Amino acid sequence: MNIVGYEKLTLVDYPEKVACILFLKGCNFLCPFCHNKELVLPSSEEVIPFNDVLDFLKSRAGKLDAVVISGGEPTLDPDLVYIIKEIKKLGYLVKLDTNGSNPELLQYLIDHKLIDYCAMDIKNSPEKYNLTAGASVDLSAIQKSVRILENDAIDYEFRMTTIEEFHKDEDIYKIGEFLKGAKRFYFQKYEDNENCIVGGFHPVEEKKIRQWTTILSNYINDVNLRGY
Repeated sequence: MNIVGYEKLTLVDYPEKVACILFLKGCNFLCPFCHNKELVLPSSEEVIPFNDVLDFLKSRAGKLDAVVISGGEPTLDPDLVYIIKEIKKLGYLVKLDTNGSNPELLQYLIDHKLIDYCAMDIKNSPEKYNLTAGASVDLSAIQKSVRILENDAIDYEFRMTTIEEFHKDEDIYKIGEFLKGAKRFYFQKYEDNENCIVGGFHPVEEKKIRQWTTILSNYINDVNLRGY
């Protein structure tokens, strides 16, 4: 297991739920603007014993509603199914944060009722996915994950951190076509800090984001801003 951290309380990471977050180390993308470099790049962070996590969750029964499993990319962890099963035994809702690169596991988790909410990161328009993700991405896998979520078997959202250097007007139209018919999408504001893998990029200004919200609303039912 690659649990290297957890946030004991969050009111914003699972809609309308009081939750905690588990952070799993490791990622198959290398987005230069990622603000969790300690979860992506090699480091000497110690793994937290899962029993310690379970003890904490048992102590918060009745006070927390849910557990958010984030990263890195959680679906890389070979113990993810076991981790979630043990958490579900305690009665918690589970939200998964993912880049969508493992549609088979995503489908398994949904079919076996192991997750209740999924937030999938969208990096850019299909043509610029590799550039933005900093890796060679299997776009067919990304598209499969999109379609799995659009089946509405669980609640979900798509979200994109917007960067002035990476995202342009023409990309928004292409993203709209790629996600056409989706239920919910968030534009997330980029914040440059020392934890970014590269950093030095710039957030898209709010005026432009609101224009993009109007554009994307032609394709997606519910388009919102996060961090603006």
